Amino acid sequence: MPSIKPDWYCIVNPHAGSGKTMSEWAVAEKRLTSLSVPYKTSLTNYKFHAEKLAFEAASHGYRKILAVGGDGSVHEVLNGILRFCAEQGTAPEEFTLSVIPIGSGNDWIKSLGVPHDTAAVVDLLAAGAFARQDVVRVETSRGISYMANIGGVGFDSHVCDRVNALKDSGKRGRTIYLGALLYTIFHTQSFATRLVADGKVVFEGEAYSVAFGNGRYSGGGMRQVPLSEIDDGLLDYMVVPKAPLSRILTQLPRLYNGTVNESGLLLSGRCRVLEMTGENIVEMDGEIVGSLPLRISMTGRQLGVLVGNL
Repeated sequence: MPSIKPDWYCIVNPHAGSGKTMSEWAVAEKRLTSLSVPYKTSLTNYKFHAEKLAFEAASHGYRKILAVGGDGSVHEVLNGILRFCAEQGTAPEEFTLSVIPIGSGNDWIKSLGVPHDTAAVVDLLAAGAFARQDVVRVETSRGISYMANIGGVGFDSHVCDRVNALKDSGKRGRTIYLGALLYTIFHTQSFATRLVADGKVVFEGEAYSVAFGNGRYSGGGMRQVPLSEIDDGLLDYMVVPKAPLSRILTQLPRLYNGTVNESGLLLSGRCRVLEMTGENIVEMDGEIVGSLPLRISMTGRQLGVLVGNL
């Protein structure tokens, strides 16, 4: 068993943030050095490389891992850490995950109170501003993965799928999100599904979208699960049932002002285990992780995360 290393293992995605990563990373490196924070750097070269690097870092004794990128980078690094824990029987509590937010969305940090400021984030890291976050295990048709923030099926997953396809084709910038959103609004159809929360059927019928989260924010600021807490051991969910579009549109302000749970149309709840059936793709943290059926479970374990002003 390798000795535990004191250094931060920094996994840098040079393609995040529409290409501005390396200039921001230079700021971070200068700050880390000035604060005498030991670190090692690796750059990602392809999709899911961050997950592989995080797994390898953990196997070599690193327990403090920093993702430099967006929510997709966080998702990959988290999965690398937790896949190592599952395979080796190592407690997730041994690890601390932090992020220098350089991506387009950066929704995960909003629930943690982490500023979108490179130097300020490094200062928090050096000061040891850490808390605990629940480990959320996800099972889909593709296998097991882990969720850092929020996932969805239906509208959300199809927006993410289209955005990722545009990114893979070389397109960058915020306009691809708007384009994907508009396209999905006019092309998404309802789907038949059944939701079982802690063994009880909570919804059965046609839905446009189902969201579930450990964090509160997604889609650049939407709050589909506004009451979610990162460390309460519970998963929050929200269902948009099939209804006239005009009626659904009246609920849009609730997605931004944090009152989804007060809606008479949208269904909200919380549980420890959520099971979902039907036919649709599933996204977690902006990444497509498989398709239905789906089982999400709160594992009862936690890992350390960087926090700001909560």
